[in-house]
Amino acid sequence: MRLLYFFGSIIIVPFLPFLYFQGKRVRASTPRLPEAEGNKGMVKLEGDQEFRVIFLGESSIAGVGVNHHEEGFAGVFAKELAEKTKATIHWEVYAKSGYTLKKIRESIVPVIPDNKVDLIVIGLGANDAFTLNNPWSWQKQSEYLVTDLRSKFEDVPIVFANMPPIKDFPAFPFLIRVFIGNLVDILGNELLTTASKFNGVHYNDKKIRLRDWRTRMNLNAEDFFSDGVHPSKLTYGLWASELSSFAWEKLRD
Repeated sequence: MRLLYFFGSIIIVPFLPFLYFQGKRVRASTPRLPEAEGNKGMVKLEGDQEFRVIFLGESSIAGVGVNHHEEGFAGVFAKELAEKTKATIHWEVYAKSGYTLKKIRESIVPVIPDNKVDLIVIGLGANDAFTLNNPWSWQKQSEYLVTDLRSKFEDVPIVFANMPPIKDFPAFPFLIRVFIGNLVDILGNELLTTASKFNGVHYNDKKIRLRDWRTRMNLNAEDFFSDGVHPSKLTYGLWASELSSFAWEKLRD
């Protein structure tokens, strides 16, 4: 995959001016939506068992595209996990629109309280791809992120979410979807390397295919996006439901 990145880097050079101007056009035409409100919550069930989950990441984890985190990825994930674990789920979001993996390490991880945590869910990749982070740097940074989290929370299970389906984003022109989408795929492959180096660290490498959701639900592509880039309430629900099932499988292993 790194060889693919090398050849892709060579091929992309003649297209850089086009990508630059297309990127400016996309930024100008895409509405700037706020992050979701309510970065913590609880799914209360009867019984004494409790489970704490924290979410780290970029704009999709920050809930851009919905009004409240209850409707976003974290809220739906917590509800689905509560049903599976039969436990009261306490959840909290530590995410920021525009942040890369490195920025999460530097600015967010240090401020997370050292309370007991039972699961950490991480959603990253789009911003690192758009800033053209190379695969070996990304992979090493992801190892550092795991190490930083484990130094605070010992052997807490960590789940990396699927990489974003850049190739399906309707707001992006063809060249961006191809070049950045391929880089996202390469970065995702590097997360498998990171996950293989740690016990209890998992990456869901199943690619999100909007065409599968569209066929199953008989909807248009636009229904899955709030602004052509970020997920809609529908997409957050589908994505969170699938990843909660993946996480539950790994927690039971």
